[in-house]
Amino acid sequence: MADNMGKRDEKLLRNRPATLLFNQREKEAFDLYCQKYGITNKSKFIRETIMTEVLKRFDEDYPTLFEFEKPNLFSQK
Repeated sequence: MADNMGKRDEKLLRNRPATLLFNQREKEAFDLYCQKYGITNKSKFIRETIMTEVLKRFDEDYPTLFEFEKPNLFSQK
């Protein structure tokens, strides 16, 4: 069982970088937002905000008829 836990942890390891660019006004707004709401881990905030939207959209776009198996976004095929 410990071996399976190690493999699962490896799959969840965040080692895939992504770059996000702001213009000056966007960066100032983002920094102000983080300051106002006490967000200290900006990377975590951005990642969670993006993934919340992605998963919400997948859920909304999923067909209502049961033609296909529901996608498992975290499986490795």
